[in-house]
Amino acid sequence: MPNTLHVFDLLAQAEVAPAAVTVLFGDEPFLRRLALKHVLSQVLDEQDDDTPDASFNGSVAWRDVADELSTLSLFGGDRPRLVVVEEADPFVSQQRGHLEDYVAKPKSTGRLILEVTTWPANTRLYKAIDKTGLQVECRAPQRAAGKSKSVDEARICKWLQQWARRRHAAKLESHAAAALLEVVGAEFGLLDQELAKLALFAGVDGTITAEMVGDVVGGWRAKTTWDLVDAAAIGDAGEALRQLERLLHSGEHPVALFGQIAWSLRRLATATRIYQSAERNRRRIQLREALIQAGIQHWNRKGLEKAEMQLKQLGRRRAGQLYRWLLEADLALKGTHSTADRARFVLEQLILRMAKDAGRA
Repeated sequence: MPNTLHVFDLLAQAEVAPAAVTVLFGDEPFLRRLALKHVLSQVLDEQDDDTPDASFNGSVAWRDVADELSTLSLFGGDRPRLVVVEEADPFVSQQRGHLEDYVAKPKSTGRLILEVTTWPANTRLYKAIDKTGLQVECRAPQRAAGKSKSVDEARICKWLQQWARRRHAAKLESHAAAALLEVVGAEFGLLDQELAKLALFAGVDGTITAEMVGDVVGGWRAKTTWDLVDAAAIGDAGEALRQLERLLHSGEHPVALFGQIAWSLRRLATATRIYQSAERNRRRIQLREALIQAGIQHWNRKGLEKAEMQLKQLGRRRAGQLYRWLLEADLALKGTHSTADRARFVLEQLILRMAKDAGRA
């Protein structure tokens, strides 16, 4: 098994050789939790209830972690002591030197597991653990789309089918998996919650269909969010702002709404780049083909027609700026506009940028 792999590949392994240092990295907390549970289960006995011997947050001092790693387990027999540092980004930044030294000469008495959001591949620590430890990427799988990357929806759908069968004892049809991903987006905690809900409606044979996804998942909030995206993308800012007001009034947080909005708009942005790249290479490509490459399922005729209309409304110049607009919004929501009132302004600005009249400015 390679030392750096995606969480889907880790979960497919019946047995994982415990490493002296394991890093679970990525922006998906649900996937990090699954990876952590899987790694712990390889070392702990059933009676240990998958609980590590010591667990810290990212502000812990190195000496406390080192002491735990050097201590023999009182009730663990001969097994190594398992130490987990959650939200470990600040810990890694502050203790990088100690970690590099430890990776070079780890203690046989302990196993260190780090949970981080960011994990650059160009650092000495990454390269050292890649040789001797285990690194698990815990985020939506990516696929190449020209010179850029996009979410590998086909792989997510396949995993959803496997997860539905293993976790919820349900048979998720392929079209249902695609429909679920389209409605919820690549938010794995939410996807799991919706699968649990769908499994209750699946009946005796446990089959989840695309029609069932449309009827059950998300309720009016999901429908309203997609209505908002559709209105914004076709340039109807007034309708989009009305839908936004309705969602915010119901208690939805702007940051959560942005995740669903951005997931849909990124497909339009990816299709634009694919189309422009083909033009630069003097290769003819239909807009619909670019949208299929960007992740819209080929069987989803209505979805393809709607996306084509949205891109034509946006026009070449503004469609080419979607990635920049989404990045600016994401950075603002994580920084200067993280509160609910200020985050609302970010969403309103994004909607107005796509308005029909804005294209004439």
